Amino acid sequence: MMGRNKEKRYECDVCGKAWECPSRLEAHRRVHTGERPFDCSECGKSFKTAMVLKTHQQLHTGEKPYVCTTCGKSFAMSSGLQMHQRVHSSERPFTCSDCGKGFKTSTHLKVHRRLHTGERPYTCSDCGKGFTQSNILLVHQRTHTGERPYSCVQCGKGFTRSTELLYHQRVHSVDHHFPRPFGCSDCGKDFKRAENLKIHQRVHTGERLYGCSTCGKSFAWLSGLREHRRVHSSERPFTCSNCGKGFKSSPQLKVHRRVHTGERPYTCSNCGKGFTQSNNLLVHQRTHTGERPYTCAQCGKGFTCSNNLLSHQRVHAGDRPFPSPVCGEHFAMASQALSHQPVHTSGQPYNCPCCGEAFDSSRSLRQHRRTHAAEQLLPLFQESTGAVGAPADTQTMME
Repeated sequence: MMGRNKEKRYECDVCGKAWECPSRLEAHRRVHTGERPFDCSECGKSFKTAMVLKTHQQLHTGEKPYVCTTCGKSFAMSSGLQMHQRVHSSERPFTCSDCGKGFKTSTHLKVHRRLHTGERPYTCSDCGKGFTQSNILLVHQRTHTGERPYSCVQCGKGFTRSTELLYHQRVHSVDHHFPRPFGCSDCGKDFKRAENLKIHQRVHTGERLYGCSTCGKSFAWLSGLREHRRVHSSERPFTCSNCGKGFKSSPQLKVHRRVHTGERPYTCSNCGKGFTQSNNLLVHQRTHTGERPYTCAQCGKGFTCSNNLLSHQRVHAGDRPFPSPVCGEHFAMASQALSHQPVHTSGQPYNCPCCGEAFDSSRSLRQHRRTHAAEQLLPLFQESTGAVGAPADTQTMME
């Protein structure tokens, strides 16, 4: 018992941390100095302590003295075996104090807590982008250097990550016709990778692990939280090379660039109309099917998309959250506030090409142009019916 309670007499003059013996203090000081006096004779890599060097050398010798008694898998370090053994159990002894999620190692917990704190201690020296883990930074830096250290032995194609190589190798395998081996037991959807299946299953469980520390909103995906955080800031790191406009995510930039290229990759099979986004195509297809899946609970009116329902519900609530920046008048929809602005800047900017009359909104112009259409159709109507003069119901003639 006495040996476990030795006095920590040797204190670091930089950070104040104390140790039981001078050799440990000496090893600790290398954290501050960056000194790595122990070199590997095989690859030249340097280490701060002889013990870490000895463990590293097992990578070259292939020695893995620590064996799992359950599955037989072996490890170079006892800590690796200890961490692995939790795979065979449900033990997750390290719990996050913010969200209660459990982890198998303290390292995993430490990395996870950065989601709550927003800490990104690993910064790219080329572009300044921050990362929660050093290995993610390492992979990112390859986008600047062009390095692709993982090469396919069959076709020579290079990859920045080993997982990408592993996935690619299925192309060459005999069962490449079945590249989605991970199936969801709830809906039957198949996935190419186990981690993708795990993330997908949150759709069924409703699990939202990633919470925003600013507003409390939670997300099923880490990428969703990262993108959401930009709502609270003016950060728009993805810039269009054509017009300089900034975006909060790379998918938004990708969609925007189709404005410049004219690309419309999503085509309606009914009428051939093209769209820049798949969700716009989905909403459009409802004009052919008549489907209106979003219904107002107060009046029963149906809508093709949720945004239209949301705008409609403001009619019942009397909610007008979109103000005009010029006069302060409020509108139920942002598009109404936007179309209202020309009233202040140019009076009546919508001109009729037939008679030149001006209007303050495109809607008023459209209604006006129907009068010209009726005038053009009047002679044909009289000829077909034998009637003299204008019909009482112009709308009936239009139909």
